Amino acid sequence: MTNYSTNLTDSQYDAMIQIIGDTRKRKHALRDILNAIFYLLKTGCRWRMLPCDFPKWQPVYYYFSRWKEDGTFEEIHERLRDKCRKQQKRHQSPSVGLIDSQSVKTTRVGGESRGVDGEKK
Repeated sequence: MTNYSTNLTDSQYDAMIQIIGDTRKRKHALRDILNAIFYLLKTGCRWRMLPCDFPKWQPVYYYFSRWKEDGTFEEIHERLRDKCRKQQKRHQSPSVGLIDSQSVKTTRVGGESRGVDGEKK
């Protein structure tokens, strides 16, 4: 298999497999399924356009939709977030989360006088 930048490291895979907890035998390795899912999420390609290095898109989509519905991805996110925050000696659960914001002054009526423009005198 080609080594994509989105492939999981051994420690990342071990952390995820502990959360998933499913060790039964399958036709495709869970690591390949997870690598395919992360490849899709990072590149934004279509399901049917997965490279030949990964399993076919149908089993990858099956596991993706199953784990999305049963909350596995949320559980992975929460546990890994808590682990990272603990390593940084921070409280496990963040108190605030900001992505990007901008305050805009406005009036009740739209038009030219709406908003702030730094170049207006």
